[in-house]
Amino acid sequence: MFRFFAKLILIKILKWKVVGSFPQIPKFVIAVFPHTSNYDFFVGIFIRSVLREEINYVGKKELFNPLTSWFFKGLGGAPLSREGNQNVVESIVNIYNNRKTFRLAIAPEGTRKRVEEWKTGFYYIAKGAKVPILLVGFDYSKRTIHFYPLFTPTDDIKKDYKTMKSYFVGIKGKNPESGILNL
Repeated sequence: MFRFFAKLILIKILKWKVVGSFPQIPKFVIAVFPHTSNYDFFVGIFIRSVLREEINYVGKKELFNPLTSWFFKGLGGAPLSREGNQNVVESIVNIYNNRKTFRLAIAPEGTRKRVEEWKTGFYYIAKGAKVPILLVGFDYSKRTIHFYPLFTPTDDIKKDYKTMKSYFVGIKGKNPESGILNL
C-alpha cells in the first residue's frame, strides 16, 4: 500500500524520474549527493519503496527501544552501538560483517550545511567492509534520481574523490546554496 502512494507522489504527482539501475547485490554503501534539505530523507524513503529494495541507515541504539524499534527497523534502520572504544566507522563495518544484506545510505557531506569538502566516513566504511560504493544523485532541478555505476575504492582517496565527484557535476540539491564548495 505504501509503495502505491510513494509511486503516486514521487513519480506521478511530483514527476521525479529514475536514471540508471539499482545494483542487485547484497552489500554496498550508497553515497547520496547532494544532501541540502530534510526533503532528501523523504525522497529516499519514497524511492526505497518504489524500487522495493532494502536500503538502510544507522541511528543511535537508544532509538531502537521496544516502543519504536518496529518503526525504525521497518524503514531500514539499524541500531548503532558504540560500546567499548569502537568509532563509528568500525561500528558500521561490524554491521556489514554481521548481516547478509546491508546497503547503507549516507551523505558524503555528513550534514545539510555548506561544507568545504566531503567527509571520509562513507569511504572508509566501504573500504573496511570491502564493499563498493553506489553513487546516487538527487537532482532537484531536473527532478531526477541518478544511479551511477558502482565504484570500488582504491588506496588513493584523492584520486577516488576526484573520480566520484565528477559524476555529480551539474547535480543541484533542493537548496543549492547549501551545497559543497569544492566539487
